[in-house]
Amino acid sequence: MGLQNLIINDIKPLQLEDKVSEIQQLFNQLTYSHIPIKNKEDVYLGCISETDAHCFNCGDLLKDLGYTIEGFFVRETTNWLDVLEAFAQNSTNIMPVLNESNTYIGYYELNDVIGLFSETPFFAEIGSILVVEKGLADYSFSELSQIVESNNGKLLGAFISKIENDVAHITLKIGNTGLNEIMQTFRRYSYNIVSGHEEDTYIQSLKERSDYLNKYLNM
Repeated sequence: MGLQNLIINDIKPLQLEDKVSEIQQLFNQLTYSHIPIKNKEDVYLGCISETDAHCFNCGDLLKDLGYTIEGFFVRETTNWLDVLEAFAQNSTNIMPVLNESNTYIGYYELNDVIGLFSETPFFAEIGSILVVEKGLADYSFSELSQIVESNNGKLLGAFISKIENDVAHITLKIGNTGLNEIMQTFRRYSYNIVSGHEEDTYIQSLKERSDYLNKYLNM
């Protein structure tokens, strides 16, 4: 992926000697959650959030906000998944980028990186989404792949979308085939189906049997 092509340079980092009013004005003009800060020697120090910036008087200097500076960044060589993780961990929509010499070279914008993610086969290829769950100690990605491929399916991607009470939700993107046989195989391997396609005839069969039983009991 051409992640480096997404580096933006239109906002230069502010300096500690700049007034708070300057960063407040930037936040009023932009939709970014943070603004990069550097010192006199052009060394990147971190970012100040919009929330913190508006807590100070406009006449103060940014150095008075020094203890609020958040030092997050990524390298220009950082892979796109780690970049996405950095965005999430720091609750930001702007991510400063440093080179191997620790020089600030620009920043990524969250929407641009998400847009790049949407171009991956997980989103771009035609297929169906299936979410299954199983205990953290009981599932494996090799087993997930084997179940899908043994039913002539093509696994386009999989990731852990939720962990709660030692149970993992695994979201799968599956191409090449219907989901009914795959879902029934997952059940035989003791996976719970969290969500799947409408063609889940197993659920439909259970519903029909339940309706029939209720009708029989009410005769």
